[in-house]
Amino acid sequence: MRCWAVAVVRGAAGVLTVAAVGHTVWNGLAEPGIALAFGALITIGELARRDSGDAARQQPAPLGSAGALGYALLGQNAGAPTHHGVLQIVAVVVAAALLGIVPHIARGRGPALDHLARRVLTVTFAAVCFQPLYNSGQLEHRVGQGPYLVLFLVFVLGLTALCDAVLGAVLAGARTGWPFAPLLRDELRAQLGIGSAICATGVVMALGVAVAGLWAVPVFSVPLLLTQMSFHRITAIRTTYRQTITSLARATEIAGYTRPGHSRRVAALSVAVGRELGLSEREITVLEYAALMHDIGQLSLVDPVPAGATAELPEAEARRIAGLGGEVARQTGVPAEVAVVVELQADPYRDQPVAARIVRAVNAYEDLSRHVGGARHPGGSLEALERLRLGTGHDYQTEIVECLARVLARGGRARVGPVPPG
Repeated sequence: MRCWAVAVVRGAAGVLTVAAVGHTVWNGLAEPGIALAFGALITIGELARRDSGDAARQQPAPLGSAGALGYALLGQNAGAPTHHGVLQIVAVVVAAALLGIVPHIARGRGPALDHLARRVLTVTFAAVCFQPLYNSGQLEHRVGQGPYLVLFLVFVLGLTALCDAVLGAVLAGARTGWPFAPLLRDELRAQLGIGSAICATGVVMALGVAVAGLWAVPVFSVPLLLTQMSFHRITAIRTTYRQTITSLARATEIAGYTRPGHSRRVAALSVAVGRELGLSEREITVLEYAALMHDIGQLSLVDPVPAGATAELPEAEARRIAGLGGEVARQTGVPAEVAVVVELQADPYRDQPVAARIVRAVNAYEDLSRHVGGARHPGGSLEALERLRLGTGHDYQTEIVECLARVLARGGRARVGPVPPG
């Protein structure tokens, strides 16, 4: 099912691209000056992309996306009607985007193929909603050129944002195997952030060009370019913050209190279980930070717990270590919810927030799967899962243990780190 969804999205985008390029080459460009201006803006927007790694492969290029939407919703140029159609819009957007991402591809940081397919389909949707009505004269006849036109454009952008969110959720679900509903919710929330700035700039740019001509393109691009720079700065700060927490979590490994990589494994598996449960992006972030820091309280011990395995400690000792860990977490300046999760991870699960229940179960699985019977062996994972199931009703929540089992059955551990909205 997931493979079919990806194939349909890529196939539809590919067919549209081939048809658009063929049509444009055969018939030539209508209003080449307008096409060049918006194409240059899209290319510059792609060149201005400064993300690295997976973020670059999934995040939109705000300036390029706004330019593409502005071109799709353009009806007039300085009061004169335009005549470019849907296929030309797709051809110009694809050609300009490809030109802009070539340097990124050369450095190994180009956008993912699914991201490009999503861009093609989203722009096509906006153009199909607007251009046929405008070129046939029905739009002017029904809504005119006043405020009703603006309301209509806002309505089209709302539908376009919904289309983009659905495509993003479908592709993310196919890539990760996570449930569709929470992915769609996170995509819609992302539309309220940088997505709303992209949509607003696209509409204002189209309306500005209709009145003032192509001079409106660079003028209305400046605010979004500044927004994009701020967005990059915030992303860099968050990345640095997470790296700091990860380094702090490694203190228990360096000091010999836990096994190498234990906190990262618990965090990765906890994030996967959180996705399976449908937690929001904010809740996933809290969960990840808490999972990374869940053993920080062991630094207070004089004698380390053997192999750092706290799952089988007496309840009083486990709660003491968790309480000390919560105090340490508060001193680091992490969000208060993170410290609460760390502090309560050893409490009875009915008294815990969902994130603490997840960390408790995943940490126990990680400890037991590697030390069942005092030795590591191939059957450790299955036996550990059975022991968690036997402890449901008292130590672990049944739903979380079953979610953990489904994640393990897929062989899946989510990569630790933020997942980009669409």
